[in-house]
Amino acid sequence: MSEARGPAKKAPMREVLAKAAFQLFMERGFEQTTVDDIVARAGVGRRSFFRYFPSKEDAVFPDHESCLADMTAFLDAADGDDPVGAVCDAARIVLRMYATNPEFSVQRYRLTQEVPGLRTYELSVVRRYERTMAGYLRGRYADAEDGSLRAEVIAASVVAAHNNALRSWLRSGGDGDAEAAVDHALGLVRDGWGSGATGSEVAPPEAADEVVVMVVSKRAPMWRVVQRVESALGQD
Repeated sequence: MSEARGPAKKAPMREVLAKAAFQLFMERGFEQTTVDDIVARAGVGRRSFFRYFPSKEDAVFPDHESCLADMTAFLDAADGDDPVGAVCDAARIVLRMYATNPEFSVQRYRLTQEVPGLRTYELSVVRRYERTMAGYLRGRYADAEDGSLRAEVIAASVVAAHNNALRSWLRSGGDGDAEAAVDHALGLVRDGWGSGATGSEVAPPEAADEVVVMVVSKRAPMWRVVQRVESALGQD
Protein backbone atom coordinates (compact mmCIF):
# COMPACT_ATOMS: atom_id res chain seq x y z
CA MET A 1 0.00 0.00 0.00
CA SER A 2 1.53 3.31 -1.05
CA GLU A 3 2.10 5.99 1.52
CA ALA A 4 -0.07 9.08 1.16
CA ARG A 5 1.83 12.28 0.50
CA GLY A 6 0.80 15.84 1.06
CA PRO A 7 1.02 18.62 -1.52
CA ALA A 8 4.52 19.65 -2.64
CA LYS A 9 5.94 22.52 -0.65
CA LYS A 10 6.00 25.77 -2.58
CA ALA A 11 9.31 27.56 -3.13
CA PRO A 12 9.68 30.85 -1.22
CA MET A 13 8.42 33.83 -3.22
CA ARG A 14 11.86 35.45 -3.23
CA GLU A 15 13.27 32.35 -4.91
CA VAL A 16 10.39 32.21 -7.40
CA LEU A 17 10.90 35.82 -8.42
CA ALA A 18 14.69 35.46 -8.70
CA LYS A 19 14.33 32.36 -10.86
CA ALA A 20 11.77 34.03 -13.15
CA ALA A 21 13.95 37.13 -13.46
CA PHE A 22 17.09 35.22 -14.32
CA GLN A 23 15.31 33.07 -16.90
CA LEU A 24 14.12 36.21 -18.66
CA PHE A 25 17.52 37.89 -18.44
CA MET A 26 19.06 34.89 -20.19
CA GLU A 27 16.29 34.68 -22.79
CA ARG A 28 15.81 38.36 -23.66
CA GLY A 29 18.73 40.19 -22.12
CA PHE A 30 18.88 42.23 -18.95
CA GLU A 31 18.05 45.61 -20.45
CA GLN A 32 15.17 44.20 -22.50
CA THR A 33 13.47 42.64 -19.47
CA THR A 34 11.11 44.76 -17.38
CA VAL A 35 9.76 44.24 -13.88
CA ASP A 36 6.34 43.69 -15.49
CA ASP A 37 7.83 40.85 -17.52
CA ILE A 38 9.26 39.27 -14.38
CA VAL A 39 6.08 39.39 -12.32
CA ALA A 40 4.07 38.08 -15.28
CA ARG A 41 6.42 35.10 -15.56
CA ALA A 42 6.22 34.52 -11.78
CA GLY A 43 2.44 34.97 -11.71
CA VAL A 44 2.40 37.72 -9.08
CA GLY A 45 1.89 41.47 -8.91
CA ARG A 46 4.48 44.28 -9.06
CA ARG A 47 4.07 44.93 -5.34
CA SER A 48 5.35 41.42 -4.62
CA PHE A 49 8.51 42.03 -6.63
CA PHE A 50 9.41 45.24 -4.85
CA ARG A 51 8.69 43.67 -1.49
CA TYR A 52 11.70 41.42 -2.07
CA PHE A 53 13.90 43.33 -4.51
CA PRO A 54 14.43 47.10 -4.73
CA SER A 55 15.58 46.76 -8.35
CA LYS A 56 16.24 44.36 -11.22
CA GLU A 57 19.92 44.32 -10.26
CA ASP A 58 19.06 42.94 -6.83
CA ALA A 59 17.24 40.04 -8.47
CA VAL A 60 20.48 38.99 -10.20
CA PHE A 61 22.19 38.64 -6.81
CA PRO A 62 19.43 37.26 -4.56
CA ASP A 63 21.77 35.29 -2.30
CA HIS A 64 24.24 37.99 -1.28
CA GLU A 65 22.14 39.44 1.54
CA SER A 66 21.92 36.12 3.36
CA CYS A 67 25.59 35.41 2.64
CA LEU A 68 26.59 38.77 4.12
CA ALA A 69 24.48 38.01 7.18
CA ASP A 70 26.21 34.63 7.54
CA MET A 71 29.63 36.28 7.25
CA THR A 72 28.74 38.89 9.87
CA ALA A 73 27.48 36.22 12.28
CA PHE A 74 30.62 34.12 11.71
CA LEU A 75 32.96 37.02 12.47
CA ASP A 76 30.90 38.07 15.49
CA ALA A 77 31.46 34.59 16.91
CA ALA A 78 35.18 34.38 16.03
CA ASP A 79 37.44 34.20 19.11
CA GLY A 80 39.98 36.73 17.79
CA ASP A 81 43.09 34.58 18.34
CA ASP A 82 43.74 34.38 14.58
CA PRO A 83 42.13 37.42 12.93
CA VAL A 84 43.71 36.87 9.51
CA GLY A 85 42.59 33.26 9.53
CA ALA A 86 39.08 34.35 10.57
CA VAL A 87 38.61 36.72 7.63
CA CYS A 88 40.03 34.10 5.25
CA ASP A 89 37.47 31.62 6.57
CA ALA A 90 34.78 34.30 6.21
CA ALA A 91 35.69 34.68 2.55
CA ARG A 92 35.17 30.94 2.07
CA ILE A 93 31.52 31.45 3.02
CA VAL A 94 31.15 33.48 -0.18
CA LEU A 95 32.95 30.80 -2.17
CA ARG A 96 30.57 28.11 -0.93
CA MET A 97 27.62 30.22 -2.03
CA TYR A 98 28.99 30.25 -5.59
CA ALA A 99 30.16 26.62 -5.59
CA THR A 100 26.78 25.29 -4.41
CA ASN A 101 25.26 26.01 -7.83
CA PRO A 102 28.10 26.20 -10.40
CA GLU A 103 25.84 26.41 -13.46
CA PHE A 104 23.91 29.39 -12.14
CA SER A 105 27.10 31.07 -10.89
CA VAL A 106 28.80 30.76 -14.28
CA GLN A 107 25.74 32.06 -16.13
CA ARG A 108 25.44 34.98 -13.74
CA TYR A 109 29.13 35.80 -14.15
CA ARG A 110 28.75 35.88 -17.94
CA LEU A 111 25.65 38.04 -17.71
CA THR A 112 27.43 40.41 -15.35
CA GLN A 113 30.33 40.76 -17.79
CA GLU A 114 27.91 41.80 -20.54
CA VAL A 115 26.01 44.46 -18.57
CA PRO A 116 28.01 47.44 -17.21
CA GLY A 117 25.32 48.25 -14.66
CA LEU A 118 25.57 44.77 -13.19
CA ARG A 119 29.35 45.02 -12.92
CA THR A 120 28.95 48.26 -10.99
CA TYR A 121 26.36 46.65 -8.74
CA GLU A 122 28.60 43.65 -8.12
CA LEU A 123 31.46 45.93 -7.10
CA SER A 124 29.20 47.55 -4.52
CA VAL A 125 28.35 44.10 -3.13
CA VAL A 126 32.03 43.15 -2.95
CA ARG A 127 32.75 46.39 -1.12
CA ARG A 128 30.15 45.46 1.54
CA TYR A 129 31.95 42.17 2.19
CA GLU A 130 35.24 44.03 2.42
CA ARG A 131 33.84 46.58 4.89
CA THR A 132 32.49 43.76 7.06
CA MET A 133 35.91 42.09 7.24
CA ALA A 134 37.69 45.39 7.81
CA GLY A 135 35.32 46.24 10.66
CA TYR A 136 36.10 42.94 12.36
CA LEU A 137 39.86 43.46 11.92
CA ARG A 138 39.75 47.01 13.28
CA GLY A 139 38.37 45.58 16.50
CA ARG A 140 41.17 43.02 16.68
CA TYR A 141 43.91 45.56 15.90
CA ALA A 142 42.50 48.38 18.01
CA ASP A 143 45.67 48.58 20.15
CA ALA A 144 48.08 48.70 17.22
CA GLU A 145 49.39 52.09 16.10
CA ASP A 146 48.43 51.40 12.49
CA GLY A 147 45.48 49.16 13.36
CA SER A 148 42.91 50.82 11.11
CA LEU A 149 45.24 50.88 8.12
CA ARG A 150 46.27 47.27 8.71
CA ALA A 151 42.62 46.22 8.88
CA GLU A 152 41.78 47.91 5.57
CA VAL A 153 44.82 46.49 3.77
CA ILE A 154 44.30 42.92 5.00
CA ALA A 155 40.60 42.98 4.17
CA ALA A 156 41.38 44.27 0.67
CA SER A 157 44.03 41.57 0.26
CA VAL A 158 41.59 38.82 1.26
CA VAL A 159 38.95 40.08 -1.16
CA ALA A 160 41.47 40.43 -4.00
CA ALA A 161 42.86 36.91 -3.45
CA HIS A 162 39.41 35.35 -3.15
CA ASN A 163 38.01 37.12 -6.19
CA ASN A 164 41.01 36.37 -8.38
CA ALA A 165 40.67 32.63 -7.77
CA LEU A 166 36.87 32.66 -7.91
CA ARG A 167 36.72 34.56 -11.21
CA SER A 168 39.32 32.29 -12.78
CA TRP A 169 37.07 29.37 -11.87
CA LEU A 170 34.00 31.13 -13.27
CA ARG A 171 35.79 32.02 -16.51
CA SER A 172 36.69 28.35 -16.94
CA GLY A 173 33.01 27.48 -16.89
CA GLY A 174 33.16 26.05 -13.38
CA ASP A 175 35.83 23.46 -14.20
CA GLY A 176 38.35 22.40 -11.59
CA ASP A 177 38.40 22.68 -7.83
CA ALA A 178 37.28 26.17 -6.83
CA GLU A 179 37.93 25.51 -3.15
CA ALA A 180 41.54 24.47 -3.78
CA ALA A 181 42.15 27.54 -5.95
CA VAL A 182 40.74 29.89 -3.31
CA ASP A 183 42.66 28.13 -0.53
CA HIS A 184 45.89 28.66 -2.45
CA ALA A 185 45.14 32.35 -3.02
CA LEU A 186 44.19 32.92 0.61
CA GLY A 187 47.31 31.08 1.68
CA LEU A 188 49.35 33.88 0.11
CA VAL A 189 47.51 36.39 2.30
CA ARG A 190 48.18 34.37 5.43
CA ASP A 191 51.83 33.95 4.50
CA GLY A 192 52.16 37.69 4.03
CA TRP A 193 50.27 38.90 7.10
CA GLY A 194 50.68 36.12 9.59
CA SER A 195 48.06 35.35 12.21
CA GLY A 196 49.00 37.37 15.32
CA ALA A 197 46.15 39.24 16.98
CA THR A 198 48.20 42.38 17.53
CA GLY A 199 49.56 42.53 14.01
CA SER A 200 52.84 43.89 15.31
CA GLU A 201 54.88 41.72 12.98
CA VAL A 202 54.32 40.28 9.55
CA ALA A 203 56.46 37.26 10.43
CA PRO A 204 58.78 36.43 13.29
CA PRO A 205 62.44 37.12 12.57
CA GLU A 206 63.39 33.48 12.91
CA ALA A 207 60.96 32.58 10.14
CA ALA A 208 62.43 35.03 7.64
CA ASP A 209 64.83 33.84 4.95
CA GLU A 210 68.44 34.88 5.38
CA VAL A 211 69.72 37.46 2.92
CA VAL A 212 73.31 37.40 1.74
CA VAL A 213 74.80 40.49 0.09
CA MET A 214 78.04 39.87 -1.80
CA VAL A 215 80.24 41.92 -4.13
CA VAL A 216 82.35 40.20 -6.77
CA SER A 217 84.25 41.38 -9.83
CA LYS A 218 82.45 41.16 -13.16
CA ARG A 219 85.50 39.29 -14.44
CA ALA A 220 85.37 36.62 -11.72
CA PRO A 221 84.84 33.11 -13.12
CA MET A 222 81.56 31.38 -12.23
CA TRP A 223 83.30 28.78 -10.06
CA ARG A 224 84.65 31.64 -7.90
CA VAL A 225 81.16 33.15 -7.50
CA VAL A 226 79.74 29.78 -6.47
CA GLN A 227 82.60 29.31 -4.02
CA ARG A 228 81.94 32.67 -2.42
CA VAL A 229 78.22 31.94 -2.10
CA GLU A 230 78.86 28.56 -0.50
CA SER A 231 81.31 30.09 1.89
CA ALA A 232 78.88 32.82 2.91
CA LEU A 233 76.17 30.20 3.57
CA GLY A 234 78.53 28.07 5.62
CA GLN A 235 78.50 25.25 3.08
CA ASP A 236 82.31 24.85 2.76
